[in-house]
Amino acid sequence: MLKKYGYARVAAIVNKIELGNVKYNIEEMKRLLLNVNDNGVDIAVFPELSICGYSVQDMFLNENLYDACIDGLAELKEFSKNINTTFIVGTPIKVTNSLYNCAVSISNGSIIGITPKTYIPNYNEFYENRYFSSAERLTVNKINLLGEEVAISNMLCYKCNNFELTYAVDICEDLWMNNSPSNFTSFNGANVIFNLSASNETAGKAKYRRNLVYMQASKCVAAYIYASSGIWESTSDILFSGHAIIAEPDGKLIENDRLSFESSILMQDVDVHKINSDRIKKNSYGMMGINKDFYEVSFNLKENNNLELLKRYKKMPFVPNGFDELEEILNIQATALAKRIKHLGNSKMVIGISGGSDSTLAYLVCLRTCKLLNLPNSHIIAITMPGFGTTNRTYENAKNLIMGTNADVREISIKEACIKHFSDINHDYSKHDITYENAQARERTQILFDIANKEKGIVIGTGDLSELALGWATYNGDHMANYNVNSSIPKTLVTRLIKHVCDTSEGILKTTLEDILATPVSPELLPPDENDNITQVTENTVGPYILHDFFLYHFMSYGASIKKIYFLACNVFKDDYDKAEIKRVLSLFIKRFFTQQFKRNCVCDGVKVGDISLSPRGDLRLSSEMYYNVYQKELDEL
Repeated sequence: MLKKYGYARVAAIVNKIELGNVKYNIEEMKRLLLNVNDNGVDIAVFPELSICGYSVQDMFLNENLYDACIDGLAELKEFSKNINTTFIVGTPIKVTNSLYNCAVSISNGSIIGITPKTYIPNYNEFYENRYFSSAERLTVNKINLLGEEVAISNMLCYKCNNFELTYAVDICEDLWMNNSPSNFTSFNGANVIFNLSASNETAGKAKYRRNLVYMQASKCVAAYIYASSGIWESTSDILFSGHAIIAEPDGKLIENDRLSFESSILMQDVDVHKINSDRIKKNSYGMMGINKDFYEVSFNLKENNNLELLKRYKKMPFVPNGFDELEEILNIQATALAKRIKHLGNSKMVIGISGGSDSTLAYLVCLRTCKLLNLPNSHIIAITMPGFGTTNRTYENAKNLIMGTNADVREISIKEACIKHFSDINHDYSKHDITYENAQARERTQILFDIANKEKGIVIGTGDLSELALGWATYNGDHMANYNVNSSIPKTLVTRLIKHVCDTSEGILKTTLEDILATPVSPELLPPDENDNITQVTENTVGPYILHDFFLYHFMSYGASIKKIYFLACNVFKDDYDKAEIKRVLSLFIKRFFTQQFKRNCVCDGVKVGDISLSPRGDLRLSSEMYYNVYQKELDEL
C-alpha cells in the first residue's frame, strides 16, 4: 500500500543473544522477524555477527561454531519463505582459505547476496585481524553457499525489481572510515544503506555515532539504517549498548532506547521517492567519477498490508521550534536588507503598515536593520493608508506599532484618490468587484513609490511566500516593491516570527503584537460590517494557510506527486480537516499555483531564508502557460 506513495518500511533490530548459542539466537531472530513481518516491514537488518555474537573471540576459529552458523543460515533461508520481509544477518563466511565478517541478505527462500566487511579494526579494544580478512582481499565475486551460487562483494548493490529501491551494506567500522563502501555504492544507485554494527559504549560515543550516521545519510543522499549489538555481548572489558538509528538525508533521525535488556525493533517508513528526487535535483551528487568494480543482484519486495504511515510529518514544516532558529531567520532577513540599504548609501526604508501580520513582520525586520546599521528608527518611513475596508482595530494597531517604536509615522488616506480614479475610469465605486479592490492596492503602492522617490528611499515589500505561491496579490500593487524581506517566509512562519518577537517584548509593542496575531488575515479591501468587523477574511476564500503551506513544502521540496501530498495531508491533518476539505483546498492550490506564475516571473529582489523560494531567478523557473490539468485530474481521480 505505502509503496505506491514511494515508501519502504525498514527496521533496525537488536536481538537478544546467547554467546555462541546459535540455535537460541536463530529462534529469537525468527520471533522478531515474525513481528516486523506483521508490522509490514519490507527490509530489516540485524547487528554485526548477530547469528553467533560479536564477542565470541577465538571461537570464530572453531569448526563447530562455524558449522552451527551455516546451519543457522540454512534455517533462516527456509524460514524466509513464510514471510514477506527481506532481512540481513551477520555471520562469518569462509572464502578461499580466509574468514570474512559478512552481512548475508535473505529473501523469499533464497540468499540474494553477501557483503563482507572492508575495514577490519585492530586497535585499542578491537583485534578483528586475528580472525577476519578485509573484503579487499577477495579474489572472487561469487561463491557457492547452501546450494546456491551467491554474489559476494563489498561493492554489491541489491536492486529491487518491483520498486525504485536499491540497497547496499556497510559493516560497523566501514562507516567510521573516510572511504566508506557506501560512498561508492550510493554513487552506483544504492539509496538505502544498512549497517550491521558492534559498536561498544564509552562516554560521549553515542552522540558521535549518531552524528556519523546523520552525516553519512546526508552525504550519500540515502537512508541509513544502523543496528548495533546489545548488552548480551561479553562485558569482560567493554559494554555494547544496542544502539539502533534510522536517518534520512533530509535530517530526520530516530533512534531506540539504548542499554535495554529486551530485544529492540526500530521501524520507519523511508521516503525512497524523495531520496531519488533529491539526487536528481542536487546534480552535484555523484559528479566525481569512481573507478570501482560494482556488482548487482536483484530481488523482489513482497506486498505488505501496511496501511498506516509510521513516518511523522510536521503540520507546519516551514516553522522551526527553537529560539535560536527563529532568531537566525530574523537576522538573515535583517542582514540582507541592511546590505541593500548600506549599498544605496543608507537610503531610507519606506513601508506601508496595515495592521496585518505581513507588514508587521517586515516592519520588525526594518527595526532590526536599523539596529544593525546604527541608524535611528526614524530612518523608517512607516505609512498607514486607510481605505474603504480599514477597520478601527487594524488602524489603531498600525499606528500603535509605528508610534511605539519611534519610526517616522505618516498617514495618507486613499479614499478620495480612489473615488477620483473610479470617476476617471467610469467605474461605479459602489460595485465592490475586482476593479474596486485592486485600485486600492495599486493606489497604496503608488504612494509608497512616490514617497520613496521624494525621500531618497526604497520601498520594502511585505508580501509573503504563501501569497506568492497562490498569486494572492494585486499585480503591480502589493505585488511590487524595491526589496522584499518576506519573499521566502510562508504565512505560518510569519505568525510564528511575530509571536517570537512578541514573547520577548513588553509594553505597548507587546499588546499591539498580541492583537495583530489575533486579527484574521485580510487585505481589507471590502467595507467592514455594521459593527466594524472585517468581512473579507482571506482563508474563507482560499482555504487555511496551514494546508497551503504544507502542500507548498512537499510540492517544492522534492516534487511530491499530488496523490502523495493528499495522502500525507490526510494523515497529518486527520484530526483537523476531513478529506473533502483537504481535497478542496488542494484543488485550489493546484489551480492558483500554476495560473499565477506570471506574477512570480517579475517579482522584485528578496532574500531567501529557508530551503524553498519561488524567485524566478533562483528556485523556480516555470512557464506562465504551464498546463496544470494533469495535476487536477490526478486529484479528481483519488
